[in-house]
Amino acid sequence: MIRLVARDLMLAVRAGGGFGLGVAFFLIVVTLVPFAMGPDTTRLSVIAPGVLWLGALLACLLSLDRMFALDFEDGTLDLLATAPIPLEGVVAAKALAHWLTTGLPLTLVAPMLAVLLNLPAQGFTWLVVSLALGTPALSMIGAFGAALTVGLKRGGLLLSLLVLPLYVPTLIFGAEVARRGAEGMMVSTPLALLAGVSGSVLALLPFAAAGALRVNLR
Repeated sequence: MIRLVARDLMLAVRAGGGFGLGVAFFLIVVTLVPFAMGPDTTRLSVIAPGVLWLGALLACLLSLDRMFALDFEDGTLDLLATAPIPLEGVVAAKALAHWLTTGLPLTLVAPMLAVLLNLPAQGFTWLVVSLALGTPALSMIGAFGAALTVGLKRGGLLLSLLVLPLYVPTLIFGAEVARRGAEGMMVSTPLALLAGVSGSVLALLPFAAAGALRVNLR
């Protein structure tokens, strides 16, 4: 599994945009919001948690369609399905590689972009915590969606339509953690709910995604 993760990381770097595309899109979204909302710093600080979380969520969508599609086209996925590694482990490795190339960079760069939206300083820590806790769920949900659409040509739009509704709970609780942290309120309830969502997704969806891959490979 470690070699599979390393392989996907290398392919993401060679393909271009693996590490930088999501961060660049995140930067564009956050930069455009002040132009659209105006220079009112009070208003920007209120919407900052939601905008940052929404930008991170949309950035995670950019590379989902390539998670299994390339391996499906060149036959690598058939070999992985017959390898000693369980297909659930392959799904988990793919999701981990996606998080390392997308979710982790977004989490690290979020505090710097939060300055553009005038997020209060006390909210920086909780923004990072919420993204660190929520983005793995985004990657795993994306892996499930990619497994469902792996056999379809040009399934990127369908993948987005399938995945976005599943992203809603993570978005709600993640943004609420960041918002409450920025306002100095207690974050224990949304943080626990976010952890519960992420834990459930990471525990259940590898099996669902593996089942979808088996159906598509028949």
